[in-house]
Amino acid sequence: MQITYHGHSCVQIVTKGKSLLIDPFLRGNPIAVTKPEDIQTDYILLTHAHTDHILDAEPIARANDATVVATFELAMYMSSRKQLKTIDMNIGGTVDLGFAKAKMIQAFHSSGIFLEEGQIIYGGMPAGYIIQAEGLTILHAGDTALFSDMKMIGDRHPIDIAFLPIGDHYTMGPDDALQAAEWFGAKLVIPVHYNSFPLIRQNAQDFVRRLEVQGQQGRVLAPGEKFEITKEK
Repeated sequence: MQITYHGHSCVQIVTKGKSLLIDPFLRGNPIAVTKPEDIQTDYILLTHAHTDHILDAEPIARANDATVVATFELAMYMSSRKQLKTIDMNIGGTVDLGFAKAKMIQAFHSSGIFLEEGQIIYGGMPAGYIIQAEGLTILHAGDTALFSDMKMIGDRHPIDIAFLPIGDHYTMGPDDALQAAEWFGAKLVIPVHYNSFPLIRQNAQDFVRRLEVQGQQGRVLAPGEKFEITKEK
């Protein structure tokens, strides 16, 4: 399995010759090194409706004839307003993509779509995903605050990799993300949703050092950086 971090909260997973992309935000991210037209993918998973998570879903989906997976309200927006192929689901549900399964889990945040006319429309509940493929379990927490059921999620799912927001202001900051990492019990924690703009500037290397102090492995990925992972035997 190959995992690529495209910056902000955008993560791409390639497994068994197929690709899924989470929360594409490339054109609006000043530290991104990948353009939407560079992405090849089969599915696009959206955690919620904010611009910094869905901005490039439409052009990437069109260029790849990809299917967008999202909560019911956001999927309806993408299908009716944008005429994209979608799979609508909701928190607690699991969708089988053939090469991977994606379970939608709760996140504590907000979710709305800012229209060009100046209106904001409801985008459904925010969420995260637990993705299972090749015997590995990958958690993308989405934009979220700390909440105690993270421990229950970690107890029920042996998480190999957790992508956790650390930016603060709009999501958890590093202190709460450390607690989330402990509750999730992830073997590897990768910080996301930081440094894309001034309000969420954080020291990711310091966060990883603090993870190591509490007995967990962390890794900082630069935008565009890839790594390979296989299930331990």
